[in-house]
Amino acid sequence: MIGLVTETGASAAGGEGEPSAPAAAVSGELAAGGAVEHSGDHNHRDVTGGWLRPAVFGAMDGLVSNFALIAGMAGGTESGSKFIVLAGLAGLAAGAFSMAAGEYTSVASQRELARAEIEVERREIQRHPTDEQRELSETYQGKGLDPELADKVAQQFHANPEQALEEHVREELGLDLNDLPSPVVAASSSFICFAVGALIPLLPYLLGASSVLPALIMSLTALFICGAVVSRVTSRSWWYSGLRQLILGGTAAALTYAVGTLVGPGVG
Repeated sequence: MIGLVTETGASAAGGEGEPSAPAAAVSGELAAGGAVEHSGDHNHRDVTGGWLRPAVFGAMDGLVSNFALIAGMAGGTESGSKFIVLAGLAGLAAGAFSMAAGEYTSVASQRELARAEIEVERREIQRHPTDEQRELSETYQGKGLDPELADKVAQQFHANPEQALEEHVREELGLDLNDLPSPVVAASSSFICFAVGALIPLLPYLLGASSVLPALIMSLTALFICGAVVSRVTSRSWWYSGLRQLILGGTAAALTYAVGTLVGPGVG
């Protein structure tokens, strides 16, 4: 079968439902085999992309790109110039709309590709049910189930074509039929977070600042905070993630400031 690896992804909704009959049967078989039944309950964070990836990427991109843009303008023009504010507002609007359009197109294409592959699997199950059932059994055997149990589980799934499709899609494509990425969620998250991030370095100028120093302090502080917040959903420590983002964003702004300083005087 054709494999598909998805990165994001991004879904509007998803959740845990009641276990299917085949899944319950598997639990019963395993319990009968001497496994200890787990009676506890625990939850995992969404690691499929969802809204988190476009939100984090949008906020970081908005903050870094507009901070660098404003720094470049400050290096090439007089401090407090109205052109800095104009450039910052233009950068905010253009970046937010561009990020939203890009995320929507990307995730929509990913979703369409996923649906196309799901239909391929659906046709294969309809045309070659025996072969597909054997393929599912072999998948379970590859995960450690003995052949007899694997055959029985595959047979139970294939007793219901929709459950069989859901299981094949999960095993072969790594997808959940009820949790496909949403382009609207991705685009909205990206747009809002980019705009918020881009507003931070611009805010001091909107409040009357006459030098780049307030924007520098606010932006570097925000970079560190954003990096530290991201560490809450990763395995990195908050200080490492915060310092990494501060250094990367600060370096981008410093380089852009240097370019503005070099090029600005020569531009009429």
